[in-house]
Amino acid sequence: MAKDSHQRAAEYHNLAAHSHEAAAASHGKGDHLSGHEHSRQAMEHAAKAWQFSQDAHHKSKSAAAPATDTPTKPSTP
Repeated sequence: MAKDSHQRAAEYHNLAAHSHEAAAASHGKGDHLSGHEHSRQAMEHAAKAWQFSQDAHHKSKSAAAPATDTPTKPSTP
């Protein structure tokens, strides 16, 4: 269901944001190795969030499409 995909996307967006904050804190303390690892995690979470967002979009789009077997005739002006 699209709602599940939206929820999962939101969770991954939040995880990405948290990882970005942790990366910034690590870089601010001069711990660039940990900062880099947090940045990598943020990128992975953001990619998953994007995937779930796309999935939700496609599911919402297909659910909103009319259920007809015959092609629609284009309107002429």
